[in-house]
Amino acid sequence: MASNRALRTSHLRTLEAEAIYVMREVAAQFERPVLLFSGGKDSILMVHLARKAFHPAPIPFPLLHVDTGHNFPETIAFRDRMVADLGVRLEVASVQDAIDSGRVVEETGPEASRNGLQIVPLLDALDQHRYDAAFGGGRRDEEKARAKERFFSHRDRFGQWDPKNQRPELWNLYNGHKNVGETFRVFPLSNWTEMDVWQYIALENVDIPNLYFAHDREVFDRRGTLLAVTDFVIPQEHETVQRQTVRFRTIGDATCTGAVESTAATLPEIIQEVAAARNTERGGRHDDKRSEAAMEDRKKQGYF
Repeated sequence: MASNRALRTSHLRTLEAEAIYVMREVAAQFERPVLLFSGGKDSILMVHLARKAFHPAPIPFPLLHVDTGHNFPETIAFRDRMVADLGVRLEVASVQDAIDSGRVVEETGPEASRNGLQIVPLLDALDQHRYDAAFGGGRRDEEKARAKERFFSHRDRFGQWDPKNQRPELWNLYNGHKNVGETFRVFPLSNWTEMDVWQYIALENVDIPNLYFAHDREVFDRRGTLLAVTDFVIPQEHETVQRQTVRFRTIGDATCTGAVESTAATLPEIIQEVAAARNTERGGRHDDKRSEAAMEDRKKQGYF
């Protein structure tokens, strides 16, 4: 048992070292990097790794939250508390502001989502602040489009991603060369799995929002996804609301982030649950079910 734990810890430390190396490479190669922060476990983990990467100096780049305006209140409360505790700078790009200014048009109907509308405020923020590299928390095990990413993912001057035009990354050599107006998305957690993330959170005692732990909440089933009742998600007449014990495996816009029935209230219980899970982590993301290539289509347009 002790040897298994040592092997697991060694594996996590290898992933940690790789992510820290990538972050330091970005700090060395780019002038104005930024860390995309959603309040979910992967972006929280990136902040934790950035602290370790540059300690004892402060994190040398700001956080950028693309705020849909349809967040879980717990997520925003956690974000604000963490930013205050760490003393890092937070920039917020607002989807609501983009709607109000006519930059994007809000979807209508019972299944409307603002998730895809994040593209315009994200690209606007990158241009306004002249960010040339943006850390994202995407992992290759999450979704087939994300499996096509490199660590350094090139974007053209329109913020678009071409999955067929990715650069080779042999021997951990990362090519950050770019032309004027081009940017990079950088994914330090590329080789991590959902299980790795949870085991590392437990190992390092990383603080995360209580949404990830089992709690009672009003939910309803919409085409196989358990959506939480919020000010932004209103059940239709044929959808029955029930109070259930649930948790979230992934956290995003409340209109498309599904819960899972669960009694896992501690990190060891979550790890056991993930080990036994047969559905993918993003299986509860309602927006990913719009088409077979929903995520890839959004990424090509500039989604992170």
